Amino acid sequence: MNILVLGSGGREHALTWKLVQSPRCTQVFVAPGNAGTATIATNLPLDANNFEGIKKAVLENDIKLVVVGPEDPLVNGIVDFFKADKQLKRIPIIGPDAKGAQLEGSKDFSKEFMLKYGIPTAAAETFTPETLEKGLSYLANQKGPYVLKADGLAAGKGVIITEDLQEAQNTLRDMLEGGKFGKAGSKVLVEQHLKGIELSVFVLSDGKNYLILPEAKDYKRIGEGDTGLNTGGMGAVSPVPFADADFINKVEEQVVKPTLKGLQEEGIHYVGFLFIGLMNDNGQPQVIEYNVRMGDPETEVVMPRIKTDLVRMFMSAHKGTLDKIKLQVNPKYAVTTMVVAGGYPEDYKKGDLMEIPEADKDAIIFHAGTKPTEQGVVTNGGRVIALTAMGRTLASAVQKSQRMAKKIKFKNRYFRKDIGQDLMKYVNKS
Repeated sequence: MNILVLGSGGREHALTWKLVQSPRCTQVFVAPGNAGTATIATNLPLDANNFEGIKKAVLENDIKLVVVGPEDPLVNGIVDFFKADKQLKRIPIIGPDAKGAQLEGSKDFSKEFMLKYGIPTAAAETFTPETLEKGLSYLANQKGPYVLKADGLAAGKGVIITEDLQEAQNTLRDMLEGGKFGKAGSKVLVEQHLKGIELSVFVLSDGKNYLILPEAKDYKRIGEGDTGLNTGGMGAVSPVPFADADFINKVEEQVVKPTLKGLQEEGIHYVGFLFIGLMNDNGQPQVIEYNVRMGDPETEVVMPRIKTDLVRMFMSAHKGTLDKIKLQVNPKYAVTTMVVAGGYPEDYKKGDLMEIPEADKDAIIFHAGTKPTEQGVVTNGGRVIALTAMGRTLASAVQKSQRMAKKIKFKNRYFRKDIGQDLMKYVNKS
């Protein structure tokens, strides 16, 4: 069958890489794709939010499955668009409708959902420009660290954590009055700070049944030692050594099952990925956030570990038969290091020519912000390329991933050299 993947990042390259391995797959199209997807699929010069253009591409290329990579088209209602269209409504599309996508599209909605269905999460209050003074007083009566979250989509950068009350109050004012994060920050959650260590658990749902995919830990801060500004993700590791079977079982019972039950009670038929951002607090899961798609760069470590045919998984999700799928997972460690443009996550330059060598054994190169040109591959984003490596040990996977990252050359490139290092102590304990 012909498959269309929407998006242009490392997540979409990793999904495409996995899809083309399926015997059920004839050809993959990616809209708009990047220089990496261009080597294994056909890129279409289409924005993922151009629904009419996507419809035309689906019909012209006899597409039998659509996989939505990023959150924007889901929040903007692409699934609803397909369901309402006579020519598209029978075509399987992986992703929730606009109502389900509010789990990511609105932090306020998702917090209320968690509290309503008894899902463990931090206490929070929501403030608007009209209740700014109340918000400032609320902060003054809390203990730091202070957590402020823009309600809407902010490209993974809408969360501010600070120990300083004055900075927290200034930030709240900037978000509600100064337009920091634009429309996404027109409503702000002030949330209790959770203790512990972060990880993400991924679920594929057919609306009733589900598969729990390999978990991952990502590295959000730009600087080594988790310092500096938040980014979309500087690297990832899977499996996560501190997430043992007992912890994952707690996640399933306390988070996954009540979440899917809650969605059903809300009348949301949720078909697609559910990303659960968690804090492990002494073995107890607390939900930080939901995303309604796979994470990036987590997809770049999760997909290489999945042995099961991804097309079969997606078609089963569409048909409501995920309970018939037995997920097979590679026990090896996967580690990805993200190489970014100098200046990211603030101002950075695009269009720098890149040197990309052949991948080492047990390594995969996933493109993110790249573009093919007549001169060669050039940078086309802040997070440019992800180097994923597999190893029997965490240390060997880290070493291979870092070695590949060093081989990627372009002007002012940067990558963190400590990805996975914080997890070594958990491996040594086991």
